[in-house]
Order: sequence, then C-alpha cells, then structure tokens
Amino acid sequence: MKELFIAASGIIFFLIGMIRLSSCVRRMMDARIKELVRYAVDRPFYGLVTGVVSAVFFQSSSASTALTIGLVSAGLISFYSSLAIVLGADIGTTLTVQFVIWRFTEFSPVFITAGGLLWLIGRGRWMAAGEMLFYFGLIFFGLEIISRAAAPLKESPAFLHYFTQVKNPLLGVAVGIVVTAVVQASAIPIAILAVLAQQDLVRLENAVPVVLGANIGTTVTALLAGMVANINGRKTAVAHLIFKCSGVLLCLAGLPLFIDLLRQLSGSVPQQIALAHFLLNLLIVAVFIFFLRPFAALVDRLLPGKDEVLPLWPEYLNRRDLDDPVAALHHVSKELRRQMKLAQAMFARTHRLLAGYDEATRRGIVYVEMAVNNLRAQIVRFLWQVSGRELSAALSGRVFAYTAMAGDIQSIGNHVQAISALAEERARRKIHFSACGEGDFADVLALVERNLTDAAALLDRFTVRTVQEVIRREEEIDVRVKEVLDRHLQRFHRRECSPEAGPIFVEMLGHLERISDLCDNIAGYVWDMQ
Repeated sequence: MKELFIAASGIIFFLIGMIRLSSCVRRMMDARIKELVRYAVDRPFYGLVTGVVSAVFFQSSSASTALTIGLVSAGLISFYSSLAIVLGADIGTTLTVQFVIWRFTEFSPVFITAGGLLWLIGRGRWMAAGEMLFYFGLIFFGLEIISRAAAPLKESPAFLHYFTQVKNPLLGVAVGIVVTAVVQASAIPIAILAVLAQQDLVRLENAVPVVLGANIGTTVTALLAGMVANINGRKTAVAHLIFKCSGVLLCLAGLPLFIDLLRQLSGSVPQQIALAHFLLNLLIVAVFIFFLRPFAALVDRLLPGKDEVLPLWPEYLNRRDLDDPVAALHHVSKELRRQMKLAQAMFARTHRLLAGYDEATRRGIVYVEMAVNNLRAQIVRFLWQVSGRELSAALSGRVFAYTAMAGDIQSIGNHVQAISALAEERARRKIHFSACGEGDFADVLALVERNLTDAAALLDRFTVRTVQEVIRREEEIDVRVKEVLDRHLQRFHRRECSPEAGPIFVEMLGHLERISDLCDNIAGYVWDMQ
C-alpha cells in the first residue's frame, strides 16, 4: 500500500506539472499564436511543424489539439488547415517519453530547484521562464517517484507474471485506452511503461499494445473539446480519432513485424517503447499527410455543414502600395471594414451567449478578439509606414483618423469580450437577472447593436443621416442607461433582485455604454474626413 500511494503521488505530480506547464505555455502563446497560425495555414508541411513545436512546448498533444480545435471552432483556421497541426502534435508529444529514456527523471530536482528559485526571485520574463522550468521538472520528478516506488515490485511474483507473460494484445490496447482516457494524457501510461522497463519489469510484447491503446485514448480530450465546439471543431476531433484508429489497426495487423522492427532498431526495451510511440505516429503522418484534402472532403461528407472562416491576417495591405498613399489608404479602409466585421461577429456571438451560455461560443469570442487585436496592430504599423511619405493635409488627416478608428474598433472588441466573461461568470454562479432587469438590458443591447451596425455601415458608405442617427442614438443610450440604473437601484432596495446579480448587471451596462461611445467616435472621424 505504501508503494501504491507513493506511485499515485508521482502520477499526481506528473499531471500537475503537465497541466500547469500547458497553462503557462498557453499564456505565452496567446501573444504569439497568430504567428503560429499564419504559417500553419499556408501549407500542410508548415502545419505539421507547427503541431510538433506546440506539442513540444505544451508537453502534451492533448493540450495542443484542444487549442487547435478552439481555433477551428472560432473560425480562425479552416478544418482542412487544422489536420496537419493535429498530425504534428501527435509526433511532438513522443518527445516526453524520449526524455525519460535520456534519464531526465534523474535531473528533475535540478530543474525544480533552478526553476523554483527563478520563479521566486525573477521578474517579468525570467519569472515566467522559471515557472515553466519548475513545472517541466515536476513532470519528470513525478516519474522519478514512480520509478522508485516500482523498484520493490521486482519481488512481486504476481506483478511479474502479469507484465512479463505474453497477453492478448487487445487486452493491452483496452488498458491503454482506459488509463489514457482517465488521465487524458498518453504520455503518462507510456512513460510509466518506459520507467517499468528500466526496472526490467515489462516485456516489449506486453508494452506495445498498451502504447497503441494509449494513442487511441488520447483522442478523448479532443472529443470532449469537440463536444463544445461548432461543426468544424467537431470535424477536427473526429479526424483525430480516425487518424489514431487507422494507425493502431495497421500496427495490430502487422504486430509481429512491428515488434521485430523495434528490436532491430534498439536492444533496449525502454527505447523500444519510445520508438513504438514515435513510429506509430510517424506511420499515421506518412499515411495521411499527402491525402489531407480528399480526407477532409470525406469527413465533410460524414459531418456535413460548414462555418465561416475569419481571416486572421490582412487581406488588402501591401507594401508595394506605400509609394502611392492614396491606394494605400484605400486598402486600409477595406481592412478597417474587415476589422469591424470581426467586432460585429463577436457582438453577435455575445448576444447569443447572453440568451443561453455555451462554452464553445465563449471560447470563440476570445479567439476572435485575438484576430481583432492583430488586425489593429497590422493596420497601425502600415499607417506608420504611410505617414513617412509626403502627404497632403487631407491624407494626413485620414492617417490620423484611420489610426484612431483601428484603436476604437479594438476597444469595442475588448468591451464585447468583457461582457462575454461576465456572461460566463453569471452562468457559472447561476445568477439570474429579474424580469424587469432582463427587459431593460435587452432594450439597451438592441440600441447598441443598431449603433454598431450603423457605425459599420459608415465605413462602407458615408451618409449624413447615418452619422446623425449614431449621434442621436448615443445620446438616447446615455439617457436610457441612467434610467435603467436608477430602476435597478430601486429594485435592489426593494429586494427584488439578488445581491450577486447587481454588480454584473451594472458592469455589463457600462461596457454597452462604452461600445456606443466608441461607435460615436467612429462616426465623428468619418464625418471629419468628408
């Protein structure tokens, strides 16, 4: 029992290290994810490399695949582009087991000590790097604990009989599926097998089927992510399952040959286990990488339906236009319209989120906000380059107005995202507005939505009437919000609404009012340019 609890502690350390490392890497990647996606969608090979790199950083193909499904569900990358990333992630995760073979477990206290000290005394990037190094070490420290707990098992005849006698391969596959589905990380059972093999407690014939099953079990995380995704996200999750099952079936069909190949490549059982994990995923890539487009078409038939893909990068900005400021600014105006459409898409999704909370919609809003912020950065950088040319007073005014509008549209997206976060909190805490509060909020929401629609229309075509409508409606919203807040306070003092609902209600109204203010700013800039 003592060894059992020690081994369980090692598994928990492993899981905590992997989960927290993934979280740290995701925070770091949120600022750089647009760079990864830019290359991933260009060619399947780039997507494959992106998947490998992301899985190495996350130390988990499950985390990388779940992130990819989120991006697909948000509409930032297509279902077809996601396939190569998923294939690459499955190769990248094999490095975790290889670290075990390279005896990283023995050096884990060094990583924990160095990372922990850097985390405690460092600042900024050094602090973040220390945190990641600490959790990286914790992963392998957990495996080292498991290794030490497994040493006494050499004296257990029952254990030796179970893991050293040849068993039915399907039983091993089932064990791998179940264990991985529970812990949601294929690296755990495979790394434990490698650790046991280092203690001469596992035979290759028993280990390989478990490795195959673990690769199927790792799709559970993607399937769970797909359950709260849109149709394209679900397609990616199903494709991941098909990839894994196809590779496992091929290996099972030629299992004796596969095992013989592993023995020819290495004389070490732990290394053979790591190679089995790697070669399986390499086989899957070799089978599918050149047929991704017809495979995507097949999955489209199995799961019909498509969602719009929102381009993450500028479509109209071109450095060749910098010598022609008029053409350059014309293209900037087109990008501003695209940026505004993304903000409108966020607002529409938030409207649905307020009607009925859905985690996939919430995640989609977060990812689309990244696209809005990215477009603003690209537009402002391009305008800065335009401003270095010889410009007339009118063109200089347009550069200033476009720069300000790009910032205002980004701010609209930020306020929309803040409303969606409040909607998530309201759903999580099971908070409900009163019937009167719901009605008042819906009225303000409708007015703001109309102002956002008119502000977007002004970017397409200027009309005096539309500008006047935006200004008039903004004044109406200011008055309406004040009236709604007064009525809310009256209901609060009469105890007609819950104390928990009040702060969320007031904060949401504040964000809506600010969105309307920003629409008014955009209308003003458009008017000034005429």
